[in-house]
Amino acid sequence: MANPGGGAICNGNLHNHEKQSDGSASGNCPKNGIVKEAQQNGWPHVYDKPLVESFEEAPLHVMVFTYLGYGLGTLFGYLRDFLRTCGIEKCNAAIEREEQKDFVPLYQNFENFYTRNLYMRIRDNWNRPICSAPGSRFDVMERVSDDYNWTFRFTGRIIKDVINMGSYNFLGLAASYDESMRTVKDVLEEYGLGVASTRHEMGTLDKHEELENLVAKFLNVEAAMVFGMGFATNSMNIPALVGKGCLILSDELNHASLVLGARLSGATIRIFKHNNMQSLEKLLRDAVIYGQPRIRRAWKKILILVEGIYSMEGSIVHLPQIVALKKKYKAYLYIDEAHSIGSVGPTGRGVVEFFGLDPRDVDVLMGTFTKSFGASGGYIAGRKDLVDYLRVHSHSAVYATSMSPPIAEQIIRSMKFIMGLDGTTQGLQRVRQLAKNTRYFRQRLNEMGFIIYGNEESPVIPLLLYMPAKVAAFARHLLNRKIGVVVVGFPATPLAEARARFCVSAAHTREMLDTVLENLDEMGDLLQLKYSRHRKSARPELYDETSFELDD
Repeated sequence: MANPGGGAICNGNLHNHEKQSDGSASGNCPKNGIVKEAQQNGWPHVYDKPLVESFEEAPLHVMVFTYLGYGLGTLFGYLRDFLRTCGIEKCNAAIEREEQKDFVPLYQNFENFYTRNLYMRIRDNWNRPICSAPGSRFDVMERVSDDYNWTFRFTGRIIKDVINMGSYNFLGLAASYDESMRTVKDVLEEYGLGVASTRHEMGTLDKHEELENLVAKFLNVEAAMVFGMGFATNSMNIPALVGKGCLILSDELNHASLVLGARLSGATIRIFKHNNMQSLEKLLRDAVIYGQPRIRRAWKKILILVEGIYSMEGSIVHLPQIVALKKKYKAYLYIDEAHSIGSVGPTGRGVVEFFGLDPRDVDVLMGTFTKSFGASGGYIAGRKDLVDYLRVHSHSAVYATSMSPPIAEQIIRSMKFIMGLDGTTQGLQRVRQLAKNTRYFRQRLNEMGFIIYGNEESPVIPLLLYMPAKVAAFARHLLNRKIGVVVVGFPATPLAEARARFCVSAAHTREMLDTVLENLDEMGDLLQLKYSRHRKSARPELYDETSFELDD
């Protein structure tokens, strides 16, 4: 991939566009862009089933009551702001000082209005402190508020053995200490906790090099580089790959780290509808035909940004079609596998393996170690010249402290466990158990009549709640039943699509899942959350591509 200035090529030629001896393109792209060359590349698995994803619309009355609830909340919010201005009600929110009354307001905006008048009323459902490892069960510190959630105090009571349905502990590797973690303890004793330097200075350890070689082997690519923070892996490396005069095509549901990295790069950003190949191809075609605005010169680079599993929707990227479009229009592809690496694919190697594609079809493979590996940090992998370029130009490599040695050892231990290099098949068994648990949990929720989003193979399962009052009641009631869940609302989701997000783990037993499902069934009846009518989405333009053909 060329540097931001558009000069040299730093990840080689576009190897996937080279012609074969018969003059044809190297990739077969039949109808709908399904690439079938994976079998010729030695991959044992080719995903030949149709993708089953659900984005069912809510009944009309549910949306009416949801917007009505927000409308009433807004009216009462303005009333309470008036009372605070008059001094009748105490204002606990951050306000401007009297000396700055003639300045442009620093705090007074709509999101601040939303925070103090709605979020504060239900704030007890977020930031709950836990005091144990985030395994299949954890312990929660009980807290109460005497001022309507503006402040909290701890009661000293610990809520024991809460079933954990919110942590990204997909393979159950974030657990309390046992003998399998002895190597991590040994590294801690030998290397200490911190590195106290950047990778460019004195911060490259043999453990980092061992980990990078293992990641490259795991992903079947030439090279990899690891970073101490997953969020910064995206936000600090995308600006090193593209810059002014480049074009980024970003899925509308991409994670904030991808969005921030794209904005920091200075490149032109255009958004395509989620997983919609018609929308993406139109942007690609226009970019090739018209070039840059005003000057009409060709773009220095076109970079497609997508995720493997989308963390708020539970959907899986339509990778074969995107790869086909990328090849057709000579673009680059950057995929964030934060949630998919370790959690999907026959052996846990992410969406590339899930679809049976060649890793060389993806120019930049990014992922994090915070989910399936029970650690922290992230990686970027691909061609050796790409990684070598980032070692010099990445902001994280130049300015950020290197990954802690015990963290690196935990990732090495986890990755060897998944690959079977520890001499057992337990890692593979956990990947398969996660897939079984995911299908079982999704199937049961569907049968109960809940609206859930996403792909049937995705361990991230959003359950739609819609109304803000039900969001709070749902989380509070479940905690009282010793079930910990994550509820999500605006601005992380659209205003009217608040939801609970379940993360299934291989560590969950069938008894645990049945306990959760039994309580969800009762909560669905109590709060009237079973909205499903098994109808197709009201937004078919986002997901319906039956008329889309991709021909060479």
